[in-house]
Amino acid sequence: MVSLSSYPHLASGKVRDLYEVDDDTLLLVASDRISAFDHVLSTPIPDKGRVLTAMSVFWFELLGGADIASPPVAHHLVAARDERIPEEVRGRALLVRRLEMIPVECVARGYLAGSGTVDYRRDGAVCGVPLPDGLTEASMLPSPIFTPATKAAMGEHDENVDFETVAAQVGRELAGTLRDQTLAIYARGAAYAASRGLILADTKLEFGLSPDGTLVLGDEVLTPDSSRFWPAEGYAPGAVQPSFDKQYVREWLTSPASGWDRHSGEAPPPLPDDVIMATRERYIEAYTRLTGREWPPAV
Repeated sequence: MVSLSSYPHLASGKVRDLYEVDDDTLLLVASDRISAFDHVLSTPIPDKGRVLTAMSVFWFELLGGADIASPPVAHHLVAARDERIPEEVRGRALLVRRLEMIPVECVARGYLAGSGTVDYRRDGAVCGVPLPDGLTEASMLPSPIFTPATKAAMGEHDENVDFETVAAQVGRELAGTLRDQTLAIYARGAAYAASRGLILADTKLEFGLSPDGTLVLGDEVLTPDSSRFWPAEGYAPGAVQPSFDKQYVREWLTSPASGWDRHSGEAPPPLPDDVIMATRERYIEAYTRLTGREWPPAV
């Protein structure tokens, strides 16, 4: 029987670990690690890796099928159920195609939030895209925008950049394709989320190139770690919206209860049990509300 130790370990990120299965196939394992403010916390969130994996599978399958308005999206998922996936990581691991990953975080925003709000308040624009006056936190944008970022090393912060920076890095034609694909996937994700009573405020995607040069969607897709999902009921611009992601962790870490100064250079403290369980519940609710499926999913 195959085990995780059967495969050479290639790399680890904040949440995922990557192993080599063969020349064409990799094993992408989602852990229960959680990061905040560019730190990987010492306290895991139970079932988080399984939620991220199940949601990615749902979206890859949805995006990989054609709808009336959009062609199928080429993606890297090979299988979520396969004898090559070790039992010890089954349910939180995917077999994926080996790609030459493009070193750009492809972000689509339909609403003003997070670093986008910071940029807008400073410049009246996000990643070089000018926006109308008078917008506020959580405002819906006139139309979704492409706001890429550099891919930072672990422990460092992604930096928002403009389209011209991406074009200089990867070429104008590929940069244009990245922008178009990102906005198209965001549109499909946002439309589906709306049908489930959720707002997709923004999302971060990663792409790679297959050996024949085809652009392929990789990594995770439209999960609470890579996207902001807000409940449509009660949405009101002007304030930070309740979110199905690690917002609860961020709020606790910046509260007096944690006793932590994010600018101190020290590692964050362990999360208390109530924050751990509340965060777990938010991840699971994101899965059940979006997919309409029960938790836990079949493995």
